[in-house]
Amino acid sequence: MRQRARSTEDKARRAEDLLDAAEAMVLELGGVRYVTLAQVTERAGLHRTGVRRYYASKEELFLELAERGWGQWRDALKAEIALQTGLTPAQTAAVVSRTLIRLPIFCDLLTHVALRLEGDVDIERARRFKTNAFAARDEIAAALEHASSLALQQIETLVAVSVTLAAGFWQVSHPTATLAELYEQEPRWGHIALDFAPRLTAALQAFALGISQVGASADAS
Repeated sequence: MRQRARSTEDKARRAEDLLDAAEAMVLELGGVRYVTLAQVTERAGLHRTGVRRYYASKEELFLELAERGWGQWRDALKAEIALQTGLTPAQTAAVVSRTLIRLPIFCDLLTHVALRLEGDVDIERARRFKTNAFAARDEIAAALEHASSLALQQIETLVAVSVTLAAGFWQVSHPTATLAELYEQEPRWGHIALDFAPRLTAALQAFALGISQVGASADAS
C-alpha cells in the first residue's frame, strides 16, 4: 500500500489515481454497475479506508469521473471541428455522435448521474458538478454553432437529446449476463439492442435533420 499523502500535490495525485483506477475497472468489468469502491482502491494501491480522504463516497468518486467525462467530450469535439464551418445538420450530428461513442465510460455514467450520483452527494458537490457540466455543455454548443449550419437553439437541443440517447442506448447495448443469454436465445432482440454506435448516429442525424426542417418551415411562415 502507498504511504499517506502529505502535500496538496500528493493528495491531488492520489485523487487522480483513484479516477484512473475507476476507469480501468469499469472497462475491465464492463460497466459502472459492476464496480465496487474496494476494487477501485485496491487497483489504485490504497487502503479502502483511506479513500475517504479523497472522496466521501463511491457516488462522489463516480460523479467526479462523470465531470471529467464532460471535459473530455468538450475537448474531443472542439478538436475535431477546429477550423470547420458550414457543417450540415447530418454532419453536425455525426460529429456529436462520433465523439460520444469514443467515450464509453462517460456514456455509461450519464445514466447513473441522472438516477443517483448527483442526488446522493452533498449539495455543494452537486452544485460543482452542475456548474462544470453546464460550462462544458455551453462550450460544446458554442463550438458547434461556429462550425454548423444549425442555429444555437437547435444545437442546444441536439446536445441535450444526444446525452439522453447515448445514456439509454449504451445501457441497452451492454446487457447483464441474464439478458445476454436471452439475446443468444432470441437473436432478433439482441440485434435491436446491441448496435449502439450505428443506432446513436442514425437517431441523432434524423433528429438534426428534423429540427433543421422545422426551423426552416418556421422561418418561411
